[in-house]
Amino acid sequence: MNDSQKLKDHLGDRDAGALMQALRGGATRRDLLALLTGGGMHLALASGLSLTAMSAHAQTPRRGGRIRVAGATAAISDTLDPAKMANQTDYSRGTMLYNGLTVLDASLTPQPALAESFTTKDARVWVFKLRKGVVFHDGKPLQPADVVFSLMRHKDPATASKAKALADPIDSVTATGPDEVTVTLTQPNADLPVILGTFNFLIVKAGTTDFNAGIGTGPFKLKEFKPGVRSVAVRNEAYWRPGRPYLDEIEFVGIADDGARVNALLSGGLEMAAAVNPRSVDRIRATPGYAVFATQSGQYSDLIMRKDMGPGANPDFVLAMKYLMDREQMRKAIALGHAVVANDQPIDPTNRFHFAGLPARAFDLDKAKFHLKKANLGSARIPVVTSPVAMYSVEMGLVLQQAAQRAGLALELRRMPSDGYWSNHWLNSPVGFGNVNPRPSADALLTQFFKSDAAWNGSRWKNPQFDQLLLASRAETDLAKRKQMYADMQVLISQEAGVGIPLFLASLDGHSSKLKGLSPIPLGGLMGYSFAEHVWLDA
Repeated sequence: MNDSQKLKDHLGDRDAGALMQALRGGATRRDLLALLTGGGMHLALASGLSLTAMSAHAQTPRRGGRIRVAGATAAISDTLDPAKMANQTDYSRGTMLYNGLTVLDASLTPQPALAESFTTKDARVWVFKLRKGVVFHDGKPLQPADVVFSLMRHKDPATASKAKALADPIDSVTATGPDEVTVTLTQPNADLPVILGTFNFLIVKAGTTDFNAGIGTGPFKLKEFKPGVRSVAVRNEAYWRPGRPYLDEIEFVGIADDGARVNALLSGGLEMAAAVNPRSVDRIRATPGYAVFATQSGQYSDLIMRKDMGPGANPDFVLAMKYLMDREQMRKAIALGHAVVANDQPIDPTNRFHFAGLPARAFDLDKAKFHLKKANLGSARIPVVTSPVAMYSVEMGLVLQQAAQRAGLALELRRMPSDGYWSNHWLNSPVGFGNVNPRPSADALLTQFFKSDAAWNGSRWKNPQFDQLLLASRAETDLAKRKQMYADMQVLISQEAGVGIPLFLASLDGHSSKLKGLSPIPLGGLMGYSFAEHVWLDA
């Protein structure tokens, strides 16, 4: 039971409301005691209820105030066009200005947003009932034509949408009523509402070609936008969610250097700094008035062993490397505890389809030696490519190298510069590290990184059984059956794929203790980049 309900149970709605109104008017605890005991209440009970009232008041969102927030990126390519958004700065601005048909919650389950409901009988034809009374920032009512335009523009190559591959299976989007849109797919996909809850599918006005005005239906209106520098957004008084947003204004900037972001936060120049390095956490927490907000997510850095060339073509080598990963040491010494141990498959515990029955592979030197002996690789040193741009990969490589030495295996770490790593080394090296950011659904993650013909299938693992399960899972609307399919796929990846995934990494955001309302959404930091309409400033 929360504190507000406790007050109502003891005092009734009217008297509890009067007490909270007194607090909002500036009453002190002594004032509350006087009010309660003046009515004949016992002092001990009055004292307890006054504390409860003050606690409830502290939890109540307060309207007003301005905050300044820094993301980790800023570039002249910053955009307000949802189709072209590609980084945390774009996403954060996008969720200030626009809404999607759906929104993803803390388990990445789609919830109604501009669509008050969404239904399907076969996962191929979807009907979205639009919320009534929604208006764009310029006063234009939301209509089905806006949804048709917003979704179909992703299919046009001229749009250069970052989500074109996700939109290609959309066969048609049509207005089927004054407040209804029907989306027909070329093949069933039970995850369509998840896809439509992602950043690129935010809804814009029909016919929009110039996005610099940022006209959407979102909680804030655009006041200023300078790509690569900053944006300023002010409260949308006509927002369709009652009482939201709480803040008057948000300035959002990009500061690439982690140290500079933290310094700006602790000097009072920011209320929140995104993507804090774990090594800055203690400094922030030790500074009065500041805290760290952690979001556990599906982000991971993985050791990729190509199965079509080099030592990864030998399954015993792959298994040996997985047994050589001291995951707990990596969690404590590298991520400083800001991670959870993973089990060589990509669906993390925050995801509703995570298979908890698959235990993490323990560090086992004897099993590693057994598989290395079977692999019969000889004494040649095996190159392992790392880079600072693949989060923690340099440090993970060192831990792995030390464990390999104990097993009689010589690993040669090759640290590559961040610039050009993704184009020159990732996917091309026989053995090396990659990094995968959170994805909105299990299907998107498995399709992009593990399907036999996926462009980003780093280890070139090919398994017809996996591909069949993946295709069937999209069409399966029975949640229990779908969970079992995903469990089977996770087992296959863990046992056979040429990837070692030791940890799922947390996103860390530093913030002023006065900033309230933060809760994790595992699409990434800053509440899955949707903090704007949820946070408020304490007095």
